[in-house]
Amino acid sequence: MPELTYAKPGEIGLDGERLNLAFDQLRRWTTGDAPPIPGGAIVVGRHGKIVEPRFFGRQGPEADAGPIRRDGMFLLASITKPVTYMAALKLVERGLVALSDPVMQYIPEFAAHHKEHTLVLHLFTHTSGLPDMPENNAELRRGHAPLAKFVEAAVNAVPLFAPGTDFSYQSMGTLVVAEIVQRLSGRTIHEFLHREIFEPLGMTSSGLGSRGLERERLVRVETPEYQGEGDFGWNSRYWQELGAPWGGMFSSPEDFARLCLTLLGGGEWGGVRLLSPGTVLAMRTNRLRDLPEIPEPIRRARPWGLGWSLNHRGTPGSWGDVLGPRLFGHTGATGTLCWIDPDRDGFCLLLTTGLRSKAPWRLVHLSNIIASAFI
Repeated sequence: MPELTYAKPGEIGLDGERLNLAFDQLRRWTTGDAPPIPGGAIVVGRHGKIVEPRFFGRQGPEADAGPIRRDGMFLLASITKPVTYMAALKLVERGLVALSDPVMQYIPEFAAHHKEHTLVLHLFTHTSGLPDMPENNAELRRGHAPLAKFVEAAVNAVPLFAPGTDFSYQSMGTLVVAEIVQRLSGRTIHEFLHREIFEPLGMTSSGLGSRGLERERLVRVETPEYQGEGDFGWNSRYWQELGAPWGGMFSSPEDFARLCLTLLGGGEWGGVRLLSPGTVLAMRTNRLRDLPEIPEPIRRARPWGLGWSLNHRGTPGSWGDVLGPRLFGHTGATGTLCWIDPDRDGFCLLLTTGLRSKAPWRLVHLSNIIASAFI
């Protein structure tokens, strides 16, 4: 099993004083009787090594929650998506699926509602026209529906526009890709990720869903109003164990650092090769350029790779003001942000538990501080 190597900031070209500014800022935001962010962690890495993660705040949003655990596992929310897409790319490398194939080649019933021209590539780039969530999303969650019911809703969804003509962020597209993986591999997406990604990299504190993980280590998050006091919210046993392929992955900061280092290494880390260098390059290349009907403003200002986003500089979706154009990553609704910079051979992982929608600027401000620490 590959092992992480820890380093002092200066040993890997990071300004320790600037990193401390980020630590101090997150400490302020997680301190007090009613802090704006219940808890969080920061881990930064470069040149194959990481600075020891720092933890702040409480284990949950409750007023009486204890201090955050050093072995806590965070709900990554939509940072789950690119990991699910990585599973499908492993099948691409094995010649079992091609991005230029129609989705209905693998899921025949997907052709319903005139979706026969939707390609697998459209699912990877959020250009399929599928809705973000199914119309009966709340009903399914309240009824503790199994993942198969969400798959059925996604496959039978009515598209919002013709594939490849526009961009609309779509969790259901990620779910359909997960279903392709399940049908081709004969495994659940949860088992596939465990065996093909988490286990080889030694990610023992990670899982798609919380089954098999120590429940007391799960870091609880703030939840949107619509989840109320019900038993289907992000902190409920139902949702934690469901393991939604679009947002249900749990991971510790150090575990996810292993994945970041692997991608910085062109798909290899610690003697373990997960993907080929060419596949990793394709993942972090703007694939909207391959779709001639995508409006030019979207193609230029909101670039997207294969599962991973590129930094949307100059837009509200930006992760930072001094980050380069080749940087790739993702955000999550639970207050998470990850970016990986091949030009500076480094990464930043911000895992918090405050709703990102309430103050998305907080993550950007932290990201700016950390980006300035790369010297």
